[in-house]
Parts: sequence; C-alpha cells; structure tokens
Amino acid sequence: MGAKEGFLQFKRELPASRDPEERIHDYKEIYKPFDGEKLNQQAARCMDCGIPFCHQGCPLGNVIPEFNDAVHSNEWEEAFLILKSTNNFPEFTGRICPAPCEASCVLGINKDPVAIELIEKSIAEKAYEMGFVQARPPKSRTGKSVAIIGSGPAGLAAADQLNHAGHEVTVFEKDSKPGGLLRYGIPDFKLEKWVIDRRLSIMEQEGVIFSTGTDVGFNIKADNILRNFDAVILATGAQQPRELRIKGAELKGVHFAMDFLGKQNQVIAEEIKENPISAKDKHVIVIGGGDTGSDCIGTSNRHGAKTITQLELLPKPPQKRTVLNPWPEWPMTLKTSSSHEEGAERVFSILTKEFIGNEKGEVTGLVLVDLEWKEEGGSMQFVEVPGTERTLPCDLAFIAIGYTGPAKNGLMEAFGVKMMENSLPKSKAYQSTNKKVFLAGDMRRGQSLVVWAISEGREAAVKVDEFLMGASSLPRKDEGYYEIEEDILEKQ
Repeated sequence: MGAKEGFLQFKRELPASRDPEERIHDYKEIYKPFDGEKLNQQAARCMDCGIPFCHQGCPLGNVIPEFNDAVHSNEWEEAFLILKSTNNFPEFTGRICPAPCEASCVLGINKDPVAIELIEKSIAEKAYEMGFVQARPPKSRTGKSVAIIGSGPAGLAAADQLNHAGHEVTVFEKDSKPGGLLRYGIPDFKLEKWVIDRRLSIMEQEGVIFSTGTDVGFNIKADNILRNFDAVILATGAQQPRELRIKGAELKGVHFAMDFLGKQNQVIAEEIKENPISAKDKHVIVIGGGDTGSDCIGTSNRHGAKTITQLELLPKPPQKRTVLNPWPEWPMTLKTSSSHEEGAERVFSILTKEFIGNEKGEVTGLVLVDLEWKEEGGSMQFVEVPGTERTLPCDLAFIAIGYTGPAKNGLMEAFGVKMMENSLPKSKAYQSTNKKVFLAGDMRRGQSLVVWAISEGREAAVKVDEFLMGASSLPRKDEGYYEIEEDILEKQ
C-alpha cells in the first residue's frame, strides 16, 4: 500500500452534511463535497490486510484494498476498472448501501473502519468526470433475446451483463420510468434521480431496450413474452408488504410506507402534481425501525409534520458492540440516520395494540404498551409491562415492517413458476420451475439490500448466458473478477 501507516496517521472522516433546518425544505442530496486531499487520506487508512474481510463482507465481492490503493495513488482509471469489474452501479451503492464491507473491515476491531462507501462513490463520480464511463456496445450479437421483467437494481444489473454478453435485452417496467425501487422507493435526498438517468442513458446507448408503462400480465401477456424471447428473468422485487394485523388498521390515514414514498418521488419528478398522502401539520407515527421507516421520517419532516414518532418492537440497541456481537459480525448497534437528525422521537420496546378512529373512519390515535424482553429457552421473549398502556395522537400512520415476497398479482402463475410455503418462488441456481424463466433479487431471496440485488442480477445473468449458449464468459463472484473484466475491456 502507498501509506503503510495511514491507519495510524489519519482518523475516519466523512463529508459534512447540510444543516437540517436548511435541507428539510428541499429533496436535494444532503452531503457537501469532500476535499480531494481528505479523500486521499481516507484511502490511505486501508491496511492491505493479509485476509481482506471487507472483500468477504461485500455481497458483490468488491476488490476493496486494490481500489483503495489506486485512489491513494491518484490512479483513478485503475480504481474505476477495479470497481467496475465487480459492481455495475457504484454510483448507486456509494450513496445508499449500508456498507457491510465496513462492518467487516479489520481496522474496525479497535478503530473506526475505512470509509469504503465514500471512496466507492468518489471513484464513480470521478470516472464520469474524467470520461472513463462511456458506452461500450458489444461488437457482435448472439442472436438470442432476453426479457427482463422489472427494472430495479437486480433487473438492471442482469440487463447490463447480458447485453455485454451480446444478447438482445429488453427490460419491461410497469411504471413510467425505469429504476424500480431506486426511483420509486428511495427518497431523492438519499439518491437524486439524475444519478439513475445518467446510467440508464449509457445502457440505452449500449443497446438495452427499456419498455416502460408495460405491466406484464395485463397490457402484455406472459405467453407473449415466453413465445418471443429465448429466456426470461423475473426481477420485480418483494412488493408484498407485511401487514400489521391489529384492530383499526383499515382506517383512513393508515398506509404502507411505500405508498407514501413512491408518490412523493413522483411529485418530485413532476409525474403527479401532489402527494395524495400529506403529512403536513399531522401527528405522524412510523411503525418500524428500519431504513424505510427512516425514509418516512425524512419525507414527513419535509412535508411539515407536527410531530413524528417512530416505534420499534425490539429493545434499543447499544451504542457499541457487545461481547455477544463481535467483529466481523454485522454490528447490532444503534443507527442514527440523517432523517433522525432532522427530528423525530424514537421509542423502543413498544407493542402496537389498536388504532383508534372517529365517526368518519379516520385514524385519530394509536394504543400501545411498553414491553420487557427476557431470555427464555435460549431465545428472547417479550411480556407487556403492566400499567404502561396509553394512546398516542395519530393523524397519519406508516407501516414499515418489511415485505413477505413478490406481489400476489398472478405473475408467478402466468409464467409457470411454482411457489414455496414461505411466499417465495421455487428456484435452483436462479432457474425457476419453468426452465426458461429465471429469478433474481428480492423476489428470489426475500427483501434485502440494493447491493445484494445487484449481485443477484449479475449471478442470474451468468446462468441465463449458460442456458442460452451452453457456457458463459461472464465473470462470476467466485472468480478473479478484476482480471476477467480487464480482458473483456481490452478486447473491446
């Protein structure tokens, strides 16, 4: 490495964010530009470990020490080639990934880990700035065609890989613009949509066809897709929200989180004039302590909510790892997002009991009770704390407690895909029970991270390529991505 003692000389530093009182009035990215010298120092903190656990922690297998060293040496093109060899969309993951690589960083044993996500984003942006990101259409076509249903991160990654393999790829998207969860699920203050459009433009120049406003199973039948394409990848995500089965959940003002977030993104993109779900001057309760709940907080603050309360069933996590949660496991510690910084009350160990409504059928309150968690039989169990039941004012509630699997809209049945008892489709090595139909992303593995979706798309593309051609030249996660990708670029 260029700086052998960088991890001793420099502390972890991240970009400063705009003042919360300023940023809640817009939906722009919240972080300020990061000084080039500071970035060089952050890259210098990488220790070039004998066993790079960060590489193992990344679902994509990113070759992290190598691109850190390249950044430290200001070899930006080399850094981009290394990163591109494993990650189709580092400009996405560099903004919205929770960075499991950082949780696995060896430096994290007794210091703050290397700022890998920041470095990844910086490499991607530098690559665009310096002209390294250019359309590279395949020099020849195989004559095979692939339909990809769903344009989220899994579908886009699969499309990108299969297009570079020479297949004719068409991505079908039911919404008016491609992007799936990236466009209609993640708020603009975390991922501005010009970032997506910039990448989609490159993919279109390379030959990927996007058919938007196409709801497969409705305005185009599955039989039609199966008849006209040599292979199909279903990558529509885990869209079936987990229900909160308590009394009053049907009242007006109780919504699933994505109904709120998706509409807001459409407002920003000027697809609709206003969000039919408004948090302005309302007592908002967010049920669920994950990222989606946090996004509801940030969006509600921008609407001008009167109060925002986030409820979490589990106990409040510790500030630091405990002896039961050692490195390199994922740290079960308290996460404070930028949305939390903008204002919200967080309440842990809470059980929701019942929504209260008025004569108009509108929600007015939520009955809840404190919980006490105890270990019984080797697992944690909770009991209600007597005398703590109370009612919080609630004009608007967002349910953000996860997803159970693909939407129950008949799509799986239409493509001849059988389901398992856990609401996920049956598959073996990404191939469904219909040999011509493959699966990728959240709809195959259950709700997960964007970085996992990209990995799924890449791996599914390998299996489709093998199905169509008998063998595949596409890189696999368990092979030396970097060397393989360099060979591909040199041939182009």
